Amino acid sequence: MARKAPLFINGKFTSAGPTAVHRVAQELIAALAEVVTDRELRLLVPPGLARLANDPGIPAHPVGGLAGVAWEQMSLPLHSRGGLLLSLCNRTPVAARNALTLLHDAQAFTVPRSYPVARRLAGQWQARLAGRRQLGLLTVSHFAKGELVGLGLAPAERVHVIANGADHVLRTPPEPEILARLGLAPRLYALALANLMPHKNIPLLIRAFSRPALQDMTLVLVGAAGRDAFAAAGVTAGANVLFPGYVAEGEMRALQANALAVCTPSLTEGFGLPPVEGLMLGTPAIIAPCGALPEVCGPGALHADPHDPAAWEAALLRLRGDNGLHDGLAREGRAFVARFTWRAAATRLMEVVDSVAPNGPEGGWKSA
Repeated sequence: MARKAPLFINGKFTSAGPTAVHRVAQELIAALAEVVTDRELRLLVPPGLARLANDPGIPAHPVGGLAGVAWEQMSLPLHSRGGLLLSLCNRTPVAARNALTLLHDAQAFTVPRSYPVARRLAGQWQARLAGRRQLGLLTVSHFAKGELVGLGLAPAERVHVIANGADHVLRTPPEPEILARLGLAPRLYALALANLMPHKNIPLLIRAFSRPALQDMTLVLVGAAGRDAFAAAGVTAGANVLFPGYVAEGEMRALQANALAVCTPSLTEGFGLPPVEGLMLGTPAIIAPCGALPEVCGPGALHADPHDPAAWEAALLRLRGDNGLHDGLAREGRAFVARFTWRAAATRLMEVVDSVAPNGPEGGWKSA
């Protein structure tokens, strides 16, 4: 039997600060370490990095003498010869041919004003070359696949959906003390991420919470962007909007589990982890019917017009006033998102890998 090709993983992201995309890579790598038994896995990282902070179970191998983009574009292709290279964070070495790249969305093309020019152009350039030259593209939802195919990056048969997991939230013990610290009561606040990217549409939520009927409820916006940042962008948040900044994972779990709803008014999303995490913990979602959000939230979400603050006010009041509705959404949503596990994602990923590189260099490579 021919030897299966080793799987090399692009570890450049380990040299950068944490992001949602990086968290996906960490969780997926950890799950791969558990499910892959028939081929070598090797995490290739820039020199000076030993392993991921949470030790995913795959030994990290520092290679090359470069750093940053130069390492990814020059050192990484050289050191991944003889195997399949997997890049999980949108970026990829353009010289790599025996490779799969995970594009989490098409937003560098569809919402360009959300990104700095250099980042946007680099993302577009690498996505086009990856779709043209590599064995295939990976993405996280059928919506995102449709956008990538529609943009002509690759034909549908070469774009593979690997849905994110969300069960990592179940591993973290909750730290409910944060509710008392912030003066919050269960089901009397809504939760969202503080983000000023235009397509995230968070100012809409702030406007909704300025309406009189929601003055006795609180909007909690977690993340780096604070009150001053929103004010500088021309968005004035009322006293019932809290900006706690970054919180610990256990604190975030407690906030998610006790919220009336996790609100996501995004104009587009490739997946949308925050509402899915909330549903995993039994908290309904209120979402804009945009992007992949209806696909990944299923029956656990109320839909609200992303351009109408009154629609979000009405959805929140409806959820607060109807315990049966709240509990039904929570129950059905939790059952729906139970499919989104990292083990399932890793298993599906290896099905794709085996379909494009089943036997390693000796047996040749198949087109995805």
